Amino acid sequence: MIIANPIYDVVFKRLMENERVVKFFIGTLLDEEVITVSLKPQEYTITKEAKLPATITIAALTIYRVDFVATIRLKDGSYKKVLIEIQKAHNKVDLMRFRNYLADQYKKKDEVAGRKVALPITTIYILGFNLPHIESACVTIDRQYRDRMKNKTLDVKEEFIELLTHDCHIVQVNRIDSRYQTRLDKLLSLFEQSYFINEIQTLKNYEHTIDDQDVATMADILHYLSSDAKARELLDKEAEANRTIDEWFGEQSEIIARQAQALEQKDELLEQKDELLTEQAQALEEKERLIAELLRKLEQKDENA
Repeated sequence: MIIANPIYDVVFKRLMENERVVKFFIGTLLDEEVITVSLKPQEYTITKEAKLPATITIAALTIYRVDFVATIRLKDGSYKKVLIEIQKAHNKVDLMRFRNYLADQYKKKDEVAGRKVALPITTIYILGFNLPHIESACVTIDRQYRDRMKNKTLDVKEEFIELLTHDCHIVQVNRIDSRYQTRLDKLLSLFEQSYFINEIQTLKNYEHTIDDQDVATMADILHYLSSDAKARELLDKEAEANRTIDEWFGEQSEIIARQAQALEQKDELLEQKDELLTEQAQALEEKERLIAELLRKLEQKDENA
């Protein structure tokens, strides 16, 4: 079966429009049963002007981004706010953008049963690059309450703490392998970055035999998007935009690296200059000491004469 690559915003957004898919996706990654879900994509554009030396010109880029905020109710009756972020490349601009976005979400209240309340937050990051020290395709960073006085873990939850800290779930799509056993394996298999059938890696051949209805629902949506002409056009445009953005950041990184090297060389020259001035000052002090010593000896010789 040919499917569209779900790490692209235009594809992932279509997946998240299906309530069954959202429950399956969030519930599987959080390892909790999601009873209800309300999800809204946070769509916006960012225009970046290149602040570079006057001799270098790079056109401004308008970057279209989609993040997702879901309010979910779990089996135990509690509510959470889930933030979902897809980050295809390791750009520091994206990292700082999401830190600011996360801070904004902490400040916002959500409506639950007609009331405005602050909800605990959980984040899901789908990364298109590898974290160098973590080889697993899916990692959960959760919190433990630990009594430092008695050195034991506490099996409790406090609203004050829950509203100020959050769990995090990270998917590294490039580390997904061909495992197809658990429910998590089956979900991740759709995001596996292999078996592409085109150069820009927007379409791939899904080779697993589907035996899960939720996976089948996702695969059907992805297959439709791979064959629909309008969806393909949007997907190709997003792929081209990502390539342009990557090149832009790549050029910026090279320029910054050259500037840093020039500053480092300048710092080395200044340091060498300081060392030379210090040596000259020391030599001058030594010269003055020798002259003073010679004058003292001449004076003693005159007195003895």
